[in-house]
Amino acid sequence: MVDDVGFGRLLDRQQCLALLRTASLGRVVFTHRAMPAVRPVRFAVVGPERHEAVVFGVPAGSSLYAGARDAVVAFEADDFAPDLGAGWYVSLLGRAIDSADADLAGIACACPCPARDGRRFLQVPVEAITGHRIACHAE
Repeated sequence: MVDDVGFGRLLDRQQCLALLRTASLGRVVFTHRAMPAVRPVRFAVVGPERHEAVVFGVPAGSSLYAGARDAVVAFEADDFAPDLGAGWYVSLLGRAIDSADADLAGIACACPCPARDGRRFLQVPVEAITGHRIACHAE
């Protein structure tokens, strides 16, 4: 199926989740001071089928933590070829839940830097998800 912007293919839930699992950097869209805000985050997809969630760590005192915790947020990740002729993007919606699970520290950030004190982990259960695979207009 062609997507709503005229190019690319609409992906099903499992295809979207499989692509998200290949990425490690995404963007969270939330409300800060009554305005839309976007922040990049390192993330991971966790959970068994049909109960998947995106997990990311944030400083407890940050505007992202204050604005996203217990709120409905949007999350997006993508990957595109350098010439932008091919790639994909996935967007999801869900309510960000504060997690006290200490095991999430190793999952949510696979980068080699040491974990910071005061870091909290937010889980966004995948309530609604859409994705598109982009192909060159000539195809």
